[in-house]
Amino acid sequence: MAAVVASKLKLLHLARIFERQTDAEHGLTGPQLIEKLAECGVSVERKTLYRDIGCLRDFGYDIVQFRDRRPVEYGLATRAFQEPELLLLADAVQSSRFLTKTKSDALVRSVGKLGSEYMARALGRRIHVEGRIKSQNESVYYNIDGIQRAMDAKRKVEFKYFKYNERKERVWQRDGAVYAETPVQLMYVDDEYYLVVWNDKHADFATYRVDRMKYIEVSEQEATRNERIASFKVDEYRQRAFGMYGGKTVDVILRVQASAMSTVVDRFGGDVPVDAQDDGTARVCVRVMEAPTFYGWLATLGTQVSIEEPQPVREAYAAYLRSILALY
Repeated sequence: MAAVVASKLKLLHLARIFERQTDAEHGLTGPQLIEKLAECGVSVERKTLYRDIGCLRDFGYDIVQFRDRRPVEYGLATRAFQEPELLLLADAVQSSRFLTKTKSDALVRSVGKLGSEYMARALGRRIHVEGRIKSQNESVYYNIDGIQRAMDAKRKVEFKYFKYNERKERVWQRDGAVYAETPVQLMYVDDEYYLVVWNDKHADFATYRVDRMKYIEVSEQEATRNERIASFKVDEYRQRAFGMYGGKTVDVILRVQASAMSTVVDRFGGDVPVDAQDDGTARVCVRVMEAPTFYGWLATLGTQVSIEEPQPVREAYAAYLRSILALY
């Protein structure tokens, strides 16, 4: 029995050596593999080693021989994640604002374990974003976990919500009352996590910044179910909402100069309805949430984009611009 266990452990140790200490560029010779196994307390002969390598290949490990090297080396050529994919994952983790530096570093180390030690070292020196604002605590990380548990249990999520005042102090909304909302979708937009919920009182969707939600608990109340929640489409919601501000959904006709068309397509997608005009402009129909963030986006495009219809939205945008000018 002991011999059988030792044989199985030998294969596991050998697989780990290939996973961590070799890749498509780096290999180990037969004697080096025997030495590495000995460091794990496993004794193996050369013939047995080659049979074990064959077993790992039969199991699916892509172990290749580097025949152009003397002596011949063996390495794990492909794996579930290749180095470019690991680099992308590490970049995404390290550039995320909602993760603290401590959590980012820990996650990058975990990502590194998916590749060889050579890949892990490359990840460690991969990226530094000067001036990147990182979260000062890990609340978002655990808030997301609480929200997911509520969604899995089909329960409402309870929390308190705050905003900052002019003195940069946290001010609890609704005088510190506990919110109880039906979680619909988590969204990651502009380096922030948002939770889209269904609000029973207003019979509509609402959005909350996850990093401003505190004391999250899974509620005893069952989540609300209705047709609008069941048919919720996150991509359409993201196109309508600017900066995740809520507002009345309206259909708007924009007059767009050719110089701004790429920006409009980037924002609303390639399927946005466009009616090209003879004067080199286009009439573009978009569905948006009427909010200051939508007007702010329009303002960045200056005279390249204007609102044609509906008239109430034109007037509201003009009032928005006048209110800014009044400050100067």
